[in-house]
Amino acid sequence: MSYLFNEENSHPRHKESRDVENVLVLQGGGSLGAFACGVFKALVKKNVRIDIVAGTSIGAVNAAIIVGSKSDHPEKELENFWIEIAESSPNVIPDIFVFDYDDKAKKYISKKISSASANAAIFGVPKMFTPVWWRWSPWSHEENDNSKIYDRNKREQLEHYYDFLNPGNLTYFYDHSPLAKTLDRYIDYKKLNLAATKEELPEVLRLIITAVDVMTARPLIFDNAKMEIKAKHILASAGYPVYGFPWIEVEDNLYAWDGSLLSNTPVREVIEVSPRNDKNIFIVENYPRKIHRLPSNMAEVESRAKDIIFSDKNMDNIKMSRLITRHIQLIEILYDIIQKKVDPAEIDRHQLEKIKSEYNSLINNYGAQIKSVTRIVRSELESPSMLQNADFSPKTIKELIAQGETKTMEKLSYCQSVKYDFNIK
Repeated sequence: MSYLFNEENSHPRHKESRDVENVLVLQGGGSLGAFACGVFKALVKKNVRIDIVAGTSIGAVNAAIIVGSKSDHPEKELENFWIEIAESSPNVIPDIFVFDYDDKAKKYISKKISSASANAAIFGVPKMFTPVWWRWSPWSHEENDNSKIYDRNKREQLEHYYDFLNPGNLTYFYDHSPLAKTLDRYIDYKKLNLAATKEELPEVLRLIITAVDVMTARPLIFDNAKMEIKAKHILASAGYPVYGFPWIEVEDNLYAWDGSLLSNTPVREVIEVSPRNDKNIFIVENYPRKIHRLPSNMAEVESRAKDIIFSDKNMDNIKMSRLITRHIQLIEILYDIIQKKVDPAEIDRHQLEKIKSEYNSLINNYGAQIKSVTRIVRSELESPSMLQNADFSPKTIKELIAQGETKTMEKLSYCQSVKYDFNIK
């Protein structure tokens, strides 16, 4: 569904200083993040200009590749990344076939259950993450081992070995530092430093990724307009502890976990860092909010619960943003009346200065109008699984990319049919 808000345009005095930004918001979701790859491919095909890319967890990974792509075709780089990840996915445990009762057909039918998620859980996905036992496995000594990102001295290795022998001391089960080495092939980290590269590369996009402070539970926003984003910030945003991933020390004594612990759809964070410019927002939803039937077994119950936990919950934020926009517009009208019809000499000088100061603070720092919210939602699975976001098999990844592209093309065609313009290039 596309929500088109029809408030009046900003006050004429702000015409030159207030832009309209197209924002792409990417949810977390493990392997489901491949869906966003297809979405971005379609946006590029349709020449939709994107100004800000925001993401958390795997959405942060996607966003960083889009913004920092080493080539002029980030959509191709993003797809290559996902294919590389998928092709590294192990296939040790074979798929299994079971007989399942079909209520509609009133008979038992043969059904294949993919083992891709089980393979990822046990063996990891070497180009992305590996289980802690991998360090002492025969594979960890291969010449092209992607799991050894950081050199560790013998003492550190010994400490990790003792932790492995005593699992009670472990704080994580998977090492996702291999992701950093994979990203090195796709990201030019200089391009992620917007402040330093804007003069050289005026087309560099704004990147916003989110995490959470482990010690204080406060949100962390990594904004390339205000800081230099490095691999550690991306790893921090993707360090989901419930699935066994570690925290990352992004600064001295600042430890960060996955931003989806607070919000899996960083719309609020975009408005917070860019509160003045008007916006068209594209939200890529890996977890559908609506389903067509109740879950029929515990696996589907777990899957649906996960959908709800990670689904977008920004409608209240969007409503609040619209309310603030209305307040700003009212302030503009009242300020115009005061300027035109009230003799400044009749107002106490200190009170007038206070009014002007407060007016400038509100008008210059707030007032972004959300002109549209377009949701591109991944289709629910016919047979949902509690491990649906851990299926990194090439077949599933390619299907998700294709689905994202198809659904986005359909959505954009609909928006164009109702003559809505997203600032096409």
